[in-house]
Amino acid sequence: MSGASANPAMATCAVASQSDSKYVKINVGGTLHLTTIDTLCKQDTMLRAMFSGRMDVLHDVEGWVLIDRCGKHFGSILSFLRDGSITLPDSRRELDELLQEAKYYCVQELVRQIDTAMNIHDPEPICQVPLITSQREEQMLVSKTSKPVVKLICNRHNNKYSYTSMSDDNLLKNMELFDKLCLRFNGRVLFIKDVIGSNEICCWSFYGHGQKIGEVCCTSIVYGTDKKHTKVEFPEARIFEETLNVLLYEHRGKGPDAELMQATRGYRDHGSGYHSDDEDDKLDRALRRK
Repeated sequence: MSGASANPAMATCAVASQSDSKYVKINVGGTLHLTTIDTLCKQDTMLRAMFSGRMDVLHDVEGWVLIDRCGKHFGSILSFLRDGSITLPDSRRELDELLQEAKYYCVQELVRQIDTAMNIHDPEPICQVPLITSQREEQMLVSKTSKPVVKLICNRHNNKYSYTSMSDDNLLKNMELFDKLCLRFNGRVLFIKDVIGSNEICCWSFYGHGQKIGEVCCTSIVYGTDKKHTKVEFPEARIFEETLNVLLYEHRGKGPDAELMQATRGYRDHGSGYHSDDEDDKLDRALRRK
């Protein structure tokens, strides 16, 4: 449609002389709408300024008021002016488009409702895993948190890595178990990941009350005919056991329950075989420190 600028005095007079119940023809970017002056002036918006005579308006030759905007969401704008609320779209893109139109027409209450809806549509992550880049970062995290800590070192690029048929699979299993434990004990244990801080290929460390209380190394030396290789293992039962052990250190300010610690040690003695004298010595030292 062709458009022409109306005489401001005539436009003001034409709008002001209309009854509030009389329909107004509006062309928004080629989308045609019929509404009343009463609807357009219900709230303190740019549309009230336009149709109360405070702003100049453009008409085409057929008398349609021209607004140079996309008309896709103008119907929603009018519905909000009539009723004070609308059903907001589910799509994030649609919400953003409607928000831009609400801002353009200065419909402040609709802007507020859309902002609230968009914040709700941005879910918080279930859990967040810090990726440490230095020993200093690790010490800071371990010392400041009130939670037990489980750390996984995972250096896939390590030159000692042995590309055997099982090494790749076991490394992936360790990483998958780490993710599952993060979800299972989220909020109770602080999980951190280290990809550059050690020469180890895959190693789990466990901390309670700021002290290292356990470690599970997932690499082993395999001797061949001409040289030795390092390959990754997957001691799943022992990793899970040590993770349960750190839960005994959940509350800083009191030591672990001695009977429970003894019970977990007894389980290890009769369990899957992942037992060594060094591990018992570490637990004994941890208990003596408390």
